[in-house]
Formats: sequence, C-alpha cells, structure tokens
Amino acid sequence: RHVRFSQSILAGLPAKLRHARTHCHAHAQPHAMATFTGREWRLAQADDPANVSIDAWYMDDSSEDQRLPHKLEPNQPVSPSALRKLGVLYWKMDADAYETDERLAAIRKLRNYSWMEILTVSKDTLPNYEEKIKTFYEEHIHDDEEIRMIMDGSGFFDVRDHDDKWIRIHCKKGDLIVLPEGIYHRFTLDEGNCAKAMRLFVGEPVWTPYNRPQEEHASRKKYLAQFGPK
Repeated sequence: RHVRFSQSILAGLPAKLRHARTHCHAHAQPHAMATFTGREWRLAQADDPANVSIDAWYMDDSSEDQRLPHKLEPNQPVSPSALRKLGVLYWKMDADAYETDERLAAIRKLRNYSWMEILTVSKDTLPNYEEKIKTFYEEHIHDDEEIRMIMDGSGFFDVRDHDDKWIRIHCKKGDLIVLPEGIYHRFTLDEGNCAKAMRLFVGEPVWTPYNRPQEEHASRKKYLAQFGPK
C-alpha cells in the first residue's frame, strides 16, 4: 500500500521537500517525491521523545576550552521533549549498517535527503582544521535544516532556547539529529577530538552560515513563527 502527501502533511515538511530540486550530486540517490509505503512512513518518523536517551544540558558561561562539557553546578539537564519543542528531531540509528539500513533509506526518501557525504572532523583529516573549527563554533543559522548522523566519535551541538540560553547536546555514534532551519546553533568536538559524521541535504548542498544577529533573515522569522514562544 502506498501513501501520498496530503496538503496538511506537506505543510509540516521542510520547504525544500515540498518544492525539491531534481539535481543530484555524485553521492545522491534518487528518491520518489510523492509516493511511499506505510512502512516507509513509519520507519522515517523521528523517535518519540518519551523513549529517547540523549544527553543535553544547560551550559555555563565559562570561556574555558569549548570541548569541555560546560555543565552548570548543579547540572540542569534538558529533556528530549524540550528539544522537540525547539524543533530538534532525533533518531537512534545503526551507524555501522548505514549502507543497507532500511530506516535510513526511509528517512532519506520521505524527507528528500538526496545528497550525502561522510566527513571526519579531526586535526589529521580535515583541511584547514583550525579555521573550520572556529567557523563551526560561531553562532549562526542556516536557510536549510542541518542534518548529521554521527558514524563514530562524538561532539557537541549547541542550540539556543527561547530565553536565549545555550543548550548543549552530546551526540555520539548512532545519533542522527536534525536542527530546524533558522535556529541559532554551533558545533564543536568534545575532548575525544574526533567525530565522523554523515551530512545529508535536500538537493545540492549549500553550507552558508549566517552569523548572528539574523533577526530579519527570512529563515529566522520562519523558525520563530513555527517554534517560537506562543
């Protein structure tokens, strides 16, 4: 049995999914745009926050090494449900089986993540490492979702909450995270100093960061309209 997008379903999906381009990168695999099975739909749904186990907490304001945890004393954890309210989606994946993983294929098909690459962020593997790390840690937004699956190693994604406080999300092997278009965020390695990640994108990738402030940017306004305080 196949499922077709209704207008209500389309309204809740990324704009690029609703109006996707047909260009493909060498890594891309073509995916059906409007038809998928009920099983694919179920497999592609983000994990229920009630069943998610991922470490997240409010950060201190220390200027020490960005790779440190930067937890408050006492620690103030942030629940998966609170992250979902900010628009952050999460899936627990089998990183070792990505080439044949039915769930990953369903996620890519449903959300139209046609472009993929695997990148290792470490001093030994990433050209212009020091410059890239500084760029990743500048607070910014994108005009697309940011989609990452950690294949090995670990790192921190930091996102702003509605009170402009930093929340640190510790992503490890098998964690697939989607940050919504327009959310203020940044990334850094942790003390392990290495993260191998899959980057997914709708259509041809555009990695343009728009550093804060971006309150007048269309993507920021869109984010606040969808996920901002009500």
